[in-house]
Amino acid sequence: MCCSSSIERDKALMGEPEAFDISAVKGMKFFDPHVHMTSRTTDDYQAMADAGVVALIEPAFWLGQPRTGLDSFRDYYSSLIGWERFRSSQFGIKHYCTIGLNSREANNESLAEQVMEILPLFIYKEGVVGVGEIGFDDQTAAEEKYYRLQLQLAKEAGLPVQVHTPHRDKKKGTQRSMDIALEHGLDPYGVIIDHNNEETVKEVLDRGFWAAFTIYPFTKMGNERMVEIVKQYGAERIMVNSAADWGISDPLAVPKTAALMKMRGLSDEDIELVTYRNAITAFAQSGQLDEADFNAQKNVDLTEKFEGNTILRGGQQPRADKSSIIIS
Repeated sequence: MCCSSSIERDKALMGEPEAFDISAVKGMKFFDPHVHMTSRTTDDYQAMADAGVVALIEPAFWLGQPRTGLDSFRDYYSSLIGWERFRSSQFGIKHYCTIGLNSREANNESLAEQVMEILPLFIYKEGVVGVGEIGFDDQTAAEEKYYRLQLQLAKEAGLPVQVHTPHRDKKKGTQRSMDIALEHGLDPYGVIIDHNNEETVKEVLDRGFWAAFTIYPFTKMGNERMVEIVKQYGAERIMVNSAADWGISDPLAVPKTAALMKMRGLSDEDIELVTYRNAITAFAQSGQLDEADFNAQKNVDLTEKFEGNTILRGGQQPRADKSSIIIS
């Protein structure tokens, strides 16, 4: 058994830095198609922009604790198409979202029924590129009921679907998610199956769906494993995301994965597909996403406010020098 010092020495001999080296992917652009920025700080936006993230998608998800009323959903959905979109723009990052009733929250049926009534008020809004994230958590009858209802809603609206696959019994839940989507007549090319791993990827791709992978420490997928998956299956219909949220997660997971892929010998073309291009292709089916908008987003108007509010306080600039020990 080797010790940790020998492991680090071996990494050094392989030319692998211990810390993320942005120069490895300097000049590349990244799209994170699943990140919960409501739970992140403005510092995260700055770090993502500096690392080359030019656009992102924020799926609707649970609060971290049970919501107690319909208005909390209404305010949350409004923030995804309002304040959060503005906050992202202040760092030159184009913000999109998907709107839906999360599977974990579908089990409160009395509240879920009320949420279903307001979803049509939000899914047609500007910047909404799909219905999501929806699917299974504990794979209950209630989760299936509201998953089916939202698939039908997406079909009627002509929107892509972003599917959350369960952490427990993932293979069964993933298969069932795809079966039900097909039962409702959805084109697999319009359905993004998320949180894949080695036991689900082949069937997802073989059945024509998009396979998204979440690079999330310990619980979902590590980026070394992700490199091997792309080597085995190629880059077609595969995308990576961070799903960064309130938990121990990394909003730089996409550029870090790109850097590791480059170090491990993957082609720039394949790296671009899984960390940028494929997400654009999948979610542009909504008619709400245009790559040209990313460049326009770079022209940040620092005097702009959202409903009278700004992220700046007392004459601040939106960017701070993080390398300085002095906070002035």
